[in-house]
Amino acid sequence: MRCERCGQREATVHQTVITNGQKQESHLCVECAREVGAIPSFSFPNLSMQQLLSSFLGQTLPGAGAGQPQLKAEPTCRHCGMTYSQFAQSGLLGCPRCYQEMEQQLMPLIKRIQGTATHSGKVPKRTGGLARKRRDLKILRAQLASAVQGERYEEAARIRDQIRALEAEIAAGGDNGGLE
Repeated sequence: MRCERCGQREATVHQTVITNGQKQESHLCVECAREVGAIPSFSFPNLSMQQLLSSFLGQTLPGAGAGQPQLKAEPTCRHCGMTYSQFAQSGLLGCPRCYQEMEQQLMPLIKRIQGTATHSGKVPKRTGGLARKRRDLKILRAQLASAVQGERYEEAARIRDQIRALEAEIAAGGDNGGLE
């Protein structure tokens, strides 16, 4: 199909507009569609990891706020000397103690990125049978709460039964060495 506007190029932009129940279709090439504004012009800047992390942290990039006085002392790790602004620039912490030293600033960021600040990592299959069951129980309880809140009662009843069975296994000393 040829472009309705220029008649020269292939129509690759197909637009349907419904106004007051009246349907209007247009078939344009990319160049004509841009000229009439049927294609919004987006520009995606080349974002660096630093810029992306800075946007999560709510920080401005270095130099953007130069000359402005700081009102509070910047959080700094007493063990390695890493400052929060250095973390904001690099995205890397200096040592494991940085998590405790800058906890107040890091926890909201971690919650925003991951949805929770609680570590729920994997448990090796060969070990941790009881730990795995406790983790599964915690997950099932969260699913149960979600099902009840969403008024999915049949699903909630099924999850409730799974929770009861898992609680019974745990109460019976449920660690079978991961051989499930």
